[in-house]
Amino acid sequence: MFTETEGSRKAIGDVDILYHEGLYHLFHLVLPNHDFIAHAVSTDAINWRRVNNALFIGDPGSWDDLMLWTMSVSPDPHQPNRWRMFYTGLSRREQGDVQRIGLAVSDDLYHWRKTPVNWFDHRGAHDPPLVRQARQMALEQPLSCRHAPIDTASDLPLEPSPEFYESTVDEGREWVSFRDPYYYREGDRGWLIMAARTKEGPVVRRGCVGVMEEVAPGKFEARPPLHHPGLYDDIEVPNLLKIEEEYYLIGSLREDAKIRYWHTSKIGSPWRSYYDNVLLAQGNYAARVCQDDKGWLLWNFFSLGGPDRTSNNLMPPPKRLSRASNGLLRAITYEGFDNWIGRRIDASRIRPLRDYTGEQHITVESNAFDLACEAGYQVFVFDGSLESARLSAKIDLCGLGKCGIVFRVNPETQDGYYLSLDLLKGIAQLRSWQTGQPGTGEHMMQFRTLQGGNWYSETPGKAELTLIAFGHYLELSVDGRVILTLADSTFTEGLFGVYLESSRMRMYDVEFHEMYSPQQSVQHLVTG
Repeated sequence: MFTETEGSRKAIGDVDILYHEGLYHLFHLVLPNHDFIAHAVSTDAINWRRVNNALFIGDPGSWDDLMLWTMSVSPDPHQPNRWRMFYTGLSRREQGDVQRIGLAVSDDLYHWRKTPVNWFDHRGAHDPPLVRQARQMALEQPLSCRHAPIDTASDLPLEPSPEFYESTVDEGREWVSFRDPYYYREGDRGWLIMAARTKEGPVVRRGCVGVMEEVAPGKFEARPPLHHPGLYDDIEVPNLLKIEEEYYLIGSLREDAKIRYWHTSKIGSPWRSYYDNVLLAQGNYAARVCQDDKGWLLWNFFSLGGPDRTSNNLMPPPKRLSRASNGLLRAITYEGFDNWIGRRIDASRIRPLRDYTGEQHITVESNAFDLACEAGYQVFVFDGSLESARLSAKIDLCGLGKCGIVFRVNPETQDGYYLSLDLLKGIAQLRSWQTGQPGTGEHMMQFRTLQGGNWYSETPGKAELTLIAFGHYLELSVDGRVILTLADSTFTEGLFGVYLESSRMRMYDVEFHEMYSPQQSVQHLVTG
């Protein structure tokens, strides 16, 4: 996991990851200032080390002198051993109301230089005389003195075409969406996609995935939108990938703070939705994909602060992307967690957490056991208080009662995490349940729903579950698919187990392991 230093008032923002020669390179925004793009590296996609920052806002008068927004790094298809970073920039002169896309290049992924732009010579015709005079003085300086030398052949920075997209502050919401670039190449053709908006339709339903085709090295021509669902204000941080002859388009939506996807068998054909096109549950945002030696990985940042995504963010471990036999795209647990597995916990040592006079029983047979609480409610816990652990099991629920998983539970107060599982309808809800300060009346009961998710099951009442509590990171998989993925620091240690409410459960093929807790390196790697 990766986050900014606690107490620094800075937060990690949108991320982009590139895998090269056994090393994961993380590039990310730094909020709230957006004044540089940071860089970190990792060998295992979990522990990260900061290195030299990649890119900074431009000098005053530059097209990107206010903020830098989402970026995307990919190999330069026209020059071997070179990398390109397309990034979003905003200018002070326009008070950040217009978004454009620029380009930086690198020969080693550590040292980046911005490419020349046509910023001075075709903008600002209606500026006040003093502003025009200052711009002319800048033009008359030697090229070595300018932040962005003029190259009359350059199309940069890229802007939305008025033929297809909102392109001026007089349209739509009175600010121009043209951000979050992602470069996709297939064969000898390349396309740059981005978050843009169509020119027509209800104002808050114009969000689309825009397209520019690279017709020559560094030369781009606008194309009609790749996809316009007609539902959303923006489709943020779009990604385009191909798995087993199917194309998938992944985007993040502010409306519900979820990551969704669409699919098609051919670019140019309509993009379709499945009945469930949510890749990651609410709170996960700005997903990016990268390909390593094992396949596609999905990354994002998660906001611990709820709807405010400008502070208290972290980047969780990635998920592996998998295409199901019916074509659905699924996020599954990252196999790198296997390297963090510690000692095995004896799952046969399970006991009731509290005294209870009702009918209940425990029957243990090797690596399986039957639990029952015929009326009322009971928690059954394994021995030992743990910080980080992975619990996997198959569960058969008998009857129509309730069940769930508990973890990091205090045996005295019973405060902890309670994961409600409706195995008949396929619904999971994770809750934080704790006791507040004495004397606070009804506020002593502190009950928060942290995240919910759902799944479809062909065997209602039966499921194969895996729970991971890894430092602040919490993850639930059902039948191999990640359903809940979030971060929360309310509880850091306690008992693990299950609960029943007027039900019986058979739990078998139980695998329960302690995990080593994650640590973020504070060491910097200085290059060059």
